Parts: sequence; structure tokens; C-alpha cells
Amino acid sequence: MKFVLLAAVSIVAFASSSFAQPSTQAPTGNLEKLSSFQSTGTAEPKPVPQEGRRADAIRKNLEKIQLPAGFKIDLYAIVPDARHMAVGSNAGVVFVGTRKSNVYVVTDRDKDRVADEVKQFAPSVSFKIPNGVCFSRDGVLYVVEQNRVLQFPAAEFFYEGPDVAAFVVAKQGDLIPPAEESFNHTARVCRIGPDNKLYIALGQPFNVPPKDKMDLYKRVGIGGIIRMDQDGKNREVYATGIRNSVGMDFNPADKSLWFTDNQVDGMGDDQPPGELNRVANMGQTFGFPYYGGGTVRTVEYKDDPVPAGVVGPQAEMDPHAADLGMMFYTGKMFPQTYQGGIFSAQHGSWNRTKPIGARIMFTPVKQDGTADKPQVFAEGWLTENGEYLGRPVDVAMLPDGSLLVSDDTAGAIYRISYEGR
Repeated sequence: MKFVLLAAVSIVAFASSSFAQPSTQAPTGNLEKLSSFQSTGTAEPKPVPQEGRRADAIRKNLEKIQLPAGFKIDLYAIVPDARHMAVGSNAGVVFVGTRKSNVYVVTDRDKDRVADEVKQFAPSVSFKIPNGVCFSRDGVLYVVEQNRVLQFPAAEFFYEGPDVAAFVVAKQGDLIPPAEESFNHTARVCRIGPDNKLYIALGQPFNVPPKDKMDLYKRVGIGGIIRMDQDGKNREVYATGIRNSVGMDFNPADKSLWFTDNQVDGMGDDQPPGELNRVANMGQTFGFPYYGGGTVRTVEYKDDPVPAGVVGPQAEMDPHAADLGMMFYTGKMFPQTYQGGIFSAQHGSWNRTKPIGARIMFTPVKQDGTADKPQVFAEGWLTENGEYLGRPVDVAMLPDGSLLVSDDTAGAIYRISYEGR
């Protein structure tokens, strides 16, 4: 029965018109071979060890994390450089991006809410900053790199071996002009929208961009959010005026897109604020680079007129706390007060005189669909002497309603549950 099910899944997935068709020519590179369902001869990578001194040290640090009454936090998995996460809807397999060259797959086979296996995903593919991972509703995994987008049909069922079916959505150099590639603000994030399109945030590489870049960036969507069909066609710029968003999600209640935004550095410890924003309609602009965050004008653009119709943030966050991954909580495990609200991760400041951040925030959403005041949900990764025990990056939800938190400094994923469930 299991073989029949997997065969059916593969037939449906690979017959879909949204995937590239195998080439009629003999494949040369690994990606071409994978898109033609041919083996690359890549060896199976060794799993990442899940126990030992490192795991013990992380568990010890987790004893310092402060949570609301009734909640607890545990080590879920050791995952090197863990960044953004995508949880499969069928088996709860977790795919984890990094800012390096690997994507990892995390499996909890016995469903005891602790990972049994962590290993490299698709080791036959050479990734470059594969930070952004997201699933379509029909089980296609998207991996958004610095300047390329790949899709992996039925990844949750066919991740076991080193070779998996893979197709190119946006080939290398097509996501942004190659001349605009940078080591700065290059960690992409993605989501599949209610319209079934692929949304991608494109951070711009400067602290504040020079004026001669503005026309190009607006046209391409750098410093904004773009969307396209799942096969890469019909690309368009969805929102602009964004400095560097590394977290976004759709509100299931009204289908609006929300995103975090990291604001301008070098303006002092206490300004400008970080942002949590809401996109109500395509074409809206959110104030950068005229504003460095909130209503704080940048030095570089202080004499330039602010474009008409700029949308202000739904909520302002502490300056330089580095708000990254976010999600709407749709589970049932947590108390009613958290259901429908927003969990977000603060990576922590890097240049503030007194460090701030390294915590999980919760922002309630009011009846009218707007944000209420953000509040600290989990903290303790930043010690009183300014040392980081960890730096949260992203949040995701397991099928049971518990919350996963990734940490690229500790190289781990944590699980937050309520009342021991």
C-alpha cells in the first residue's frame, strides 16, 4: 500500500505542468540529470550527530530561557547554521535553509517530538546561500538562493536518497542582475500566497542605497517583494520601499501579506525602530530609503520628498533587534490568546552599545486585522554581560501546534510546547 501511495504521489507531482520538462538532450550537470530523473552518483552524506557534548551544552543553556507560565522549551535538533524552516504538511519533515551551501532535512520518525535524523538534503545540488525554503500546498518544496530558485516536487516523500527530482524556477542570475549580487542582505525568504503564486523578498545590499540605483531596484524589485507563478513565469513587483525583509507570512484570516523589515544602521542606539508591516494591496510602498525605520528620516534622503501613499508599519520593534522570521500561529496547542497572532524571531543587535534582541516576540492581531502591541514571548539567549548563547532566526509550527525556533549561532532548532503536549 505504501508503494502504491508513493508511486501515485510521484506520478501526480512529475506530470504537473508547473514543473520543467526533462531535456531531450543528454544531461550534463547534476541539476540537468535530476530534472531528467537520472542518478548523479553522489554518495549518501553522513547524518549530523544529535547527542554528545554539544547537545548537552545547548540543553543546559535552554534552562535559562524564560517563557510564559505553562510553556517549556526543549532541544529538537542539532542543525548546523540553521536558518529558515519549512515544515511538510504530510509527515512533519522539516527542511532547513542556511546562509552557507547546505539545506538540511530533519526527521522525527517516532513522533516523540525530538529529531531522530538530521542530514544534508539534495547533496548532489550545489547551493549558494539557500536561506529561503517554503512549501506549496501540494507538497512542492521551493529553495530560494542568493540568485536562483529551485523546486523539489514531493520532497517530503523523496528526500531519503542523495538524488531527488529538481527543477529550475529562476536560473542562476535571473532573480537579480548579477552585478547587484552582494555578501550583504542576501538571505532570501519565500512563501506561497493564497493566489498560489510564489512570493520572494529581495533585500537590497546597502545600508542606504545610492540614488543612482533607485530606478533599477524599483523595476527589478530589489528592496521589495516580488511574486511569480510557481514555474517562474509572470514575474511582477508586489511591494517596494523595503530595506531588508527576512521574514514574511500571509494572514489566513484576510489573506494579507505581513513582513518584518530590518532598518538603517549607524543612526544611534535608539533609532530607527524595526518594523512589522502589512501589505493590503499590490503596489504599496513602505517608505525606505526616505525613512530609515518608522518615521525617522535618513540623512541621505532627508531633503527628498517622500512618495505619496507611503504605508507605515503595523508595529514598531526595538531599534536594531534584527527582526527576522515570522509566522501566524494557526495551531490549537497554545492558549486562545495566541491563536491567530504573530510569532517572530529577533536575531539580536550586532552594533548596538548595549546589545538587545535574541528573543521570540508575540504580536496579537486585533479584530479589525491590525497589529496590537508586540510583547516578549521567550528570552534568555542574551546574557546580562552581553554574550549571546544563541540567536533565533525563524519560527515554524509542527503539525501538533508546537513552535519550532531555529538558531544559526548555536546550530540548533528548539521546540516550544504548552502543558507538556
